[in-house]
Amino acid sequence: MSFIECAGLGHRYESALGQSNQALSAVSLSIQAGEFVCLLGPSGCGKTTLLNLLAGFLSPSEGQLSVGGLPVRGPSPQRGVVFQDYSLFPWLTVADNVAFGLRMKGLSAAQCSTVVASHLALVGLESAARRYPFELSGGMKQRVAIARALAPDPDVLLMDEPFAALDAMTRGSLQEQLLQIHESQGKTVVFVTHNIGEAILLGTRILVLSPNPGRVVEDLKVDLPRPRRRTSTQFNALYEHLTELIGFETVD
Repeated sequence: MSFIECAGLGHRYESALGQSNQALSAVSLSIQAGEFVCLLGPSGCGKTTLLNLLAGFLSPSEGQLSVGGLPVRGPSPQRGVVFQDYSLFPWLTVADNVAFGLRMKGLSAAQCSTVVASHLALVGLESAARRYPFELSGGMKQRVAIARALAPDPDVLLMDEPFAALDAMTRGSLQEQLLQIHESQGKTVVFVTHNIGEAILLGTRILVLSPNPGRVVEDLKVDLPRPRRRTSTQFNALYEHLTELIGFETVD
């Protein structure tokens, strides 16, 4: 059995006017442990809905969903989540933000201190441990969010357009850092993006979703060697294929 299994997954929600809207329909997919899977598609295609179902923040209207052989029935520390807007606790220091999930798991203060130090080192923020979120740049906040998600040692890292609000230079730096973390830790990553170039750069697989309702229209294995060069013939051929499939071009 694959590590993540979705079978006939669908999700409906009620609008403010009481209308029923189908966000996802008949989504079936399998993800192996250690894969870096990008969910790609335009706004409104259900990428974030699918990620929220995997996280346990939403319940499917139909179909089955399991992670690690167990049905998803709610949030779990085994599924770390990184949001686009960082979602750090402004009243906590960087170290205390990273320690939050560890304390929820019942680790002692000494254990928390050790894990926090190692994960701040992982994202290059050892010197920022006693600072507060308002003192950090956007890129630093997102690195704290990644460290916080990884600190409880989840099996899966779920990321919802985590670099979309960052400038190009910061985004490139964090993309490289994320790839290094994935290579060193071997976590299963599911990464939502509407950016074609980002999906090709990061993913071992790209799942393309179409809107109204969201369905998987292509499951593409990315065989390009790393480090990947945006100027390579293979990269650009894949970019053109995805642009044509999705029907729009993003600014990378």
